[in-house]
Amino acid sequence: MEFPTDSTFPMSSDVDSESSSDNDTLNYFVSMYNELDAESSRPKKKMVDRDRIRANEVLMNDYFVENPLYNAETFRDRFRLPKELLLKIVGDIEASEEWFQERYDARGKPSFTPIQKCTSVIRQLATGNPLDQYDEYLAMSERTSRECLQFFCNAVIKLYANEFLRKPTSHDISRIYAAHEARWHFPGMLGSIYCTHIEWKNCPRELRGAYVRGDIKRPTIILEAVASNDLWIWHSYFGVPGSNNDINVLHTSPLFQSVTDGTAPSSPFYVNGRHYRRGFYLVDGIYPSWSVFVKAPSFPVEAKEKAFKKLQESSRKDVERAFGVLKGRWGILHRPVRSMTKKSIHSIVYACIILHNMLIKHDGRAISPDWVPDPPTQVQVPQDIHLQLRNEETHFQLRFDLIELVGLGLEFPDSDEE
Repeated sequence: MEFPTDSTFPMSSDVDSESSSDNDTLNYFVSMYNELDAESSRPKKKMVDRDRIRANEVLMNDYFVENPLYNAETFRDRFRLPKELLLKIVGDIEASEEWFQERYDARGKPSFTPIQKCTSVIRQLATGNPLDQYDEYLAMSERTSRECLQFFCNAVIKLYANEFLRKPTSHDISRIYAAHEARWHFPGMLGSIYCTHIEWKNCPRELRGAYVRGDIKRPTIILEAVASNDLWIWHSYFGVPGSNNDINVLHTSPLFQSVTDGTAPSSPFYVNGRHYRRGFYLVDGIYPSWSVFVKAPSFPVEAKEKAFKKLQESSRKDVERAFGVLKGRWGILHRPVRSMTKKSIHSIVYACIILHNMLIKHDGRAISPDWVPDPPTQVQVPQDIHLQLRNEETHFQLRFDLIELVGLGLEFPDSDEE
């Protein structure tokens, strides 16, 4: 190894001068950085010491003690759910989700109780108000309210989706057939299908072209649903940009996925002695003439055609009523949704649908309240299954048979009756 000679080392005076120069340069940049940082720094956010313990005591005395300040009617009006159903949901979520369990923070103070967290969420879903609307009452910051909303919706979907977002089973179909035939005199009717728009307030600017339609003028996301006469939502498909129409939504919808993959339960029925393989949905005129859709004739001539058109349009209002009740009960869907991401809106919408169906079952209005899963069967998919679904001849034959059935002189309900 070669070592440098003495001539390669700098003199001591040169080292001192260079060190002094480096120190001056470093001090200059440090002073400049401090000046710029002082000019650009924002004032620190003030810490708010919220009394969550006192807020929990007020909440419990108002609604959840043995003799609360507000009665059951006021509770249901403000929480949209009866107290026993809400407490069941809170207990299920607390038992399965660690985030909702009461703990202690770094200061040794207890965290928000599950009742406080769920109350914040229910108020947000029911009113659609800003996240910090109930800061004074619940002593909860905007960030915590946002986290409560997201965790609650995810937990509700995780716990209850299998039952309350289920496709109709064989047991459900038999009861739906019987209820609709008794109410509307339509054998084989599974429900009514329609679409509604959920407005997205904070849609990113670069996505507005896909989510804004000319007749609405605001960014929206489409929800497709099938509802029965009891307003139970049996099918829901959310996420298609609002610039699309009902046909675009139908072609991407999983409505007939169980039929095409062979897992759908058998649902044959008879009209005027004619056999049909699967049930049908009532639709409006924009939908295609498929074998599983029944539309009203555009220009009825005979009396029985006019009677059928009146009856079909009356019964098709079931899904529109379901949308009205869903948005009326959960105001967050009626008002522009403030969430920043489509994923969070997705969770909110499906959580509201689950709570909607849970309330129908709790009130005893469900056509098929009991969930009876079908036993596993061997999958058998006909090769022409898509042709069967899109068969126009079957569509018109089914409508003809239904018109003939109405023309037999059956007494059907008035269209104004709910």
